[in-house]
Amino acid sequence: MSGWFTLFTNARYVLDGELVEDHLVISDETGCILKREGYIGGDVVDLDDNIIAPGFLELHTNGANGFHFTHFEDERSYAQNMDKIARYYATQGVTGFWATIPTVKAVEFQKILPSLAPRDIPTSASLLGAHTEGPYLHPDKKGAHNSSLFQICETSPSIIYGASNLSSSVKLVTVAPELPNSAHLIKTLTSSGIKVSMGHSTASYAEGLAGLDAGATCLTHTLNAMPPFASRIPGLAGLTSLPSTHKPLAPWYTIIPDGEHLHPATVSLLYKTNPKRSILITDSIELASLPDGTYPGHSQIPFEQTKSGTRATIAGTDTLIGGCIPLQEGVRNLMSWSGCGIAEAVGTVTENVAAFMGIDGIGGRGVLREGRRADLCVLNENGEVLQTWVAGHKVWDKEEEVGRREADGEARG
Repeated sequence: MSGWFTLFTNARYVLDGELVEDHLVISDETGCILKREGYIGGDVVDLDDNIIAPGFLELHTNGANGFHFTHFEDERSYAQNMDKIARYYATQGVTGFWATIPTVKAVEFQKILPSLAPRDIPTSASLLGAHTEGPYLHPDKKGAHNSSLFQICETSPSIIYGASNLSSSVKLVTVAPELPNSAHLIKTLTSSGIKVSMGHSTASYAEGLAGLDAGATCLTHTLNAMPPFASRIPGLAGLTSLPSTHKPLAPWYTIIPDGEHLHPATVSLLYKTNPKRSILITDSIELASLPDGTYPGHSQIPFEQTKSGTRATIAGTDTLIGGCIPLQEGVRNLMSWSGCGIAEAVGTVTENVAAFMGIDGIGGRGVLREGRRADLCVLNENGEVLQTWVAGHKVWDKEEEVGRREADGEARG
């Protein structure tokens, strides 16, 4: 851009779950959102009545495009693979992500986590740290995890993850709150500024409340790898309906909207229970965006894996491994299944995520307010990503991408 700021016109932008009819101004120099009046000159971008949303935030992703975050050979090649996947995420409207590492051996955690410290990646989504989904999980709700690697809560997180990684890379940990001494573990983690989510758990409603009292503030892939919500036994999922006056607050809760992990009607019900606390995730794995077929496993899953459309399972079983859709498809699914508007759906992958992780303040992300990073995406009415901007600069444009592909096709022809 030639000017020191960019003015977006003929657009609406998402704020607080609503569409605002106004222009948006961002700084090319600082990469932040500016106040919306008093600017003359600069670059003007006419968005043809499309919608500006904060850049999507991927809270729970294990990989995509053939790369799983446990695929570690050496620091250099791992960083290169992270850069590639961060570039892919940007094409999906994602401007920041937390890399999820499932249950692996302690030596694997300590080998991988140093490479997951937060960093900006040029023209790509930013790596915001790591989500360690294990090993403090319940074996009866192991899902696709290797329960032989689960640990008791008395085992110090520094022994599992490494002390230096707890102060740098690890930003979120999933814990089963019914495990003995889980309250002490949760307090240890949260006292270090690490968020704790409850999941892969047999916990009752009361045990979930105890987890909240200890400092947990989220549920991991709600209703997956946890007890069902029943008429008289609400389980962990019942915590989503806590009143706004409850102390501590009702948890944030993540939902996989791919039609495989949850029925569309269940997705709708969960979302409508507490829209301002709901968060969409992909739980994507390396098979996401790959052709259907059978693929090798890795350090989490030492078995072959089968991908068929949006469904990925351990080969020869019905055990789901993770998700296979991009986050923007999840947003569109939520709109279709719940009937919510685009601004409300966008909030589940932007403002809600940023608020949960505490990154929505001045200089932060996930909300289109003055002083926040100018990470954003441009959407059409259907929720399809048309452009992605990172720190005030456009890094991807669908129309330009289509043009390049057509030009490459003609050149090869």
